[in-house]
Amino acid sequence: MDWGQIGTTILNFCLSFAWKIILSLLVLLLGNLLIKFILKKIATGKASQKMDPTALTFICSFLKIGLYAVLGISIVGILGVETASVITVLATAGAALALALQGSLSNMAGGLMLLIFRPFRVGDFLEACGNSGTVIEVGIFYTVVRTGDNRHVTIPNGSLLNSVMINYSKEQNRRVDIELNVAYGTDVEAAKDLVMSIVKKHEKVLTDPAPFIRMTEMADSSLKVTLRVWAESANYWDVKFDLTESINKAFVENSISIPFPQMDVHIKND
Repeated sequence: MDWGQIGTTILNFCLSFAWKIILSLLVLLLGNLLIKFILKKIATGKASQKMDPTALTFICSFLKIGLYAVLGISIVGILGVETASVITVLATAGAALALALQGSLSNMAGGLMLLIFRPFRVGDFLEACGNSGTVIEVGIFYTVVRTGDNRHVTIPNGSLLNSVMINYSKEQNRRVDIELNVAYGTDVEAAKDLVMSIVKKHEKVLTDPAPFIRMTEMADSSLKVTLRVWAESANYWDVKFDLTESINKAFVENSISIPFPQMDVHIKND
């Protein structure tokens, strides 16, 4: 046995493998920098500025996974592993993962459907799955919503697609409904005129469609008056809160009673 020849063979193998490792690390470093550069160019390019933010976020997430997968396969090939074998193993592992990760695949399919049908976009105010807030990110698997009290809620796309969604930002204008209750015996026409005078003074209330106010119900303890006005979606809460406060103040100043629920009990002695 020629130990010198064996030692030379082992040394050559180690040197060859060392060069493969160095080359793999170099490819990993350069590939990582290149992927970040490509994703940044796509996100900030002129064409991207014209693209819907929801679609852009989804495409960038999907492209990132694909590019890193290609980088990983390339590094494995540099190390001397046959690419065909790697792809076969990945395909087999993918089939197993598909069974184990059915929920995640459902979320990914939901993300694709959201991208195609676009029921909402980044920046829309959405109510779904028991949460409401502004959409700040639409990813491959999850959609992130920022609530009014500044909490970030992550909603699986599969659940989101299968739930009832209310998009409050879809239309430019929204109707503000306010239910008012006045006591029996109140001059309803005078109360309506008082409310309309407040409505006309509010600069954020739209005149078209025209404000609506009518008595809509004779309830058990009060007369119900319904006020409906229109405002831009961005001004909805300002209009609702301002009118509610102003009407209550005006009712107090003009001695218009807002009754509590009441019940008359008659006691009959035998």
